Amino acid sequence: MRARLLPLADAPATILALLAVVVLAIWAGTEGGYPTHHWYPGAVFLLAVLATAAVLLPGRLADVPRPALLAGACLLGFTLWSFASIAWADHRGQAWDGANRTLLYLVVFALFALWPQRGEAAAAILGAWTLAIAGIALGALLALAMSEDPTALLIADRLAEPAGYANAAAATALMALFPAIVLAGRPEVPWWLRGVFAGGAVVIVAVATLSLSRGAIFSLPLLLVLFFVAVPGRVRSFCVLVALAPAVAATLPSVLDVGRDLRAGRPPLDAVANVAPPVILVAALVALLVAAAARFESTRRLAPEAARRLHRGLAVAGLATAGLVVVVTIALTGSPVANAREGWQSFKRGQPVTDTTSRSRLARGLGSNRYDAYRVALNSFADHPLTGVGADNFAQDYLRHGRSDEMLRYPHSLQMRTLGQTGLVGALLLLGVVGGIGAAALAATRRDDPLGAAVAGGAGMVFAYWLVHGSFDWFWEFAGLGAAAFAMAGLACALAPRRPAAPGDGHDARVPVVRGPAAIAAGVGAVLAAATLAVPWLAERDVQRAARGWPADPGRAFERLDRAEGLNRLSDRPALVAGSIALRVGDLERAERAFARAHERNSRGVYAVLELGALASQRGDRDRAERLLAEAGRLAPRDRIIRAALSRVRTGKRLDVNRLNREILTRAAKLVR
Repeated sequence: MRARLLPLADAPATILALLAVVVLAIWAGTEGGYPTHHWYPGAVFLLAVLATAAVLLPGRLADVPRPALLAGACLLGFTLWSFASIAWADHRGQAWDGANRTLLYLVVFALFALWPQRGEAAAAILGAWTLAIAGIALGALLALAMSEDPTALLIADRLAEPAGYANAAAATALMALFPAIVLAGRPEVPWWLRGVFAGGAVVIVAVATLSLSRGAIFSLPLLLVLFFVAVPGRVRSFCVLVALAPAVAATLPSVLDVGRDLRAGRPPLDAVANVAPPVILVAALVALLVAAAARFESTRRLAPEAARRLHRGLAVAGLATAGLVVVVTIALTGSPVANAREGWQSFKRGQPVTDTTSRSRLARGLGSNRYDAYRVALNSFADHPLTGVGADNFAQDYLRHGRSDEMLRYPHSLQMRTLGQTGLVGALLLLGVVGGIGAAALAATRRDDPLGAAVAGGAGMVFAYWLVHGSFDWFWEFAGLGAAAFAMAGLACALAPRRPAAPGDGHDARVPVVRGPAAIAAGVGAVLAAATLAVPWLAERDVQRAARGWPADPGRAFERLDRAEGLNRLSDRPALVAGSIALRVGDLERAERAFARAHERNSRGVYAVLELGALASQRGDRDRAERLLAEAGRLAPRDRIIRAALSRVRTGKRLDVNRLNREILTRAAKLVR
């Protein structure tokens, strides 16, 4: 036992990192950490953990590898720039939330990257997170199979849990796939645990497949190439994949049958009834197979020449397998050129090129509204090339300039988000972050310690998956995904070689990393960071309690919302909720005052303008109603409800606010985030 604890004693930051892993796992299992009232308290906790590490743990910033320092400095700059964007953002409350989320990623990266790690301790961190994600994936699979109402876990024919959004659900699972493969192949990992990692990988792939994520399908081939090029232990990883491939193939029919049966109109309970047993059975068999092979390996050592011949044979088998996969894929899907052309046409049109409603989503081309979203984001960048429009300020521009009926809040791409919302300055800073992390992770994969090198590669692949798949989805806004990506990126950086201390340099290994004037500056920064995270969290907590408790005590709900408005003076959300509750209880004067305050805080907020126009119409003030509804129409020209309301007012008819809100709620219930 003492020997097992020595790595923790040599790398005390490991204990604090494991505390952070607990938070990451909680977020991953609860809507991906997307709701602000989920991730804000965790962010405050992680900030406290980082402050504790800075005070108690020894180290020097000068010893941190330069690429990691570059990544951290650029991420700090990107965070400060995001906060600065509040000044020119139309929706300053939304920009504050976006800047705070960036601050969270900075905190997590610093916590994992600043202090050096040993291979064994880093493997414990990566393994704990990987097992947590595999457990969450297994829980989602069992929940789907055992639920009395599977449709609550699905969006159409796609599994949306545990993230509440199908593509994020796939990413939640698949970010842990490559670490599971790496750890399942390492001889330093206990033989039985290697089997657990391999079985977990089977479950991870099955749950990701249930989400029918096209982004995952297109990301994995690129990431597999990167994996075998950059991550050490290729032969071992290939051996694990040899065990996984037939297992995944054996489970695919039952997994894909779920979507097919749902599209065919089969009752949901019947459609999901047979998905879990084969996956769990095959995962258990793979776990036993890999564990048995690992046990055999631990007791039988090959001669060096035999090991070299085995490695060469496996390398040839791997190339042959890769070629066979390419040939089979082309045979099944047709010409890559024709497929690429059709995919581009469906992507640009926003819908499949042909009628494929009966086919799986994975076979319907690339039809979606992403092309339209990217167009709007690039136009925002063209209009504000240096600064962007402000962090997380995309929804207003899409309502005004988009062409689809969707109300997209985010541009569904990390690159488009960065360009459109933080401009060229933000793009260059984030490019520095990615470059620094990549350089540090590659350096870590060349360390002399084989386990540490492999763990660095596996941790770097977590960040790589998030980056590649997030290039065409809105994963930055899921704290459970983004924080995990930056945590594992930091872990890879912590394994990069560090400059050895020079003799007589006067460095005391017991001295904390922050001291002297730097400690004062860091203390002030920590206090400010805690305040900027805590204030909107406390305000949102009051909003949530008011939204839940108003039917029993409307007066108390309004008190909480008044307090939330006082705390968060940038957001229109407390006033919008107050206005909505006032309408429900029939207090039209309070509602009008609340919506007016919301409009003051967000001049491009469509909902407040629409409600003010409807209230003016119901009160008989036709001129004001027409003016406000026309303004709402300019903000959201494709909104049918607004157009119908304006037409009714122009014909001299009054609007019924309650009826209007029922129409809004009915439409909202049909929308998928």
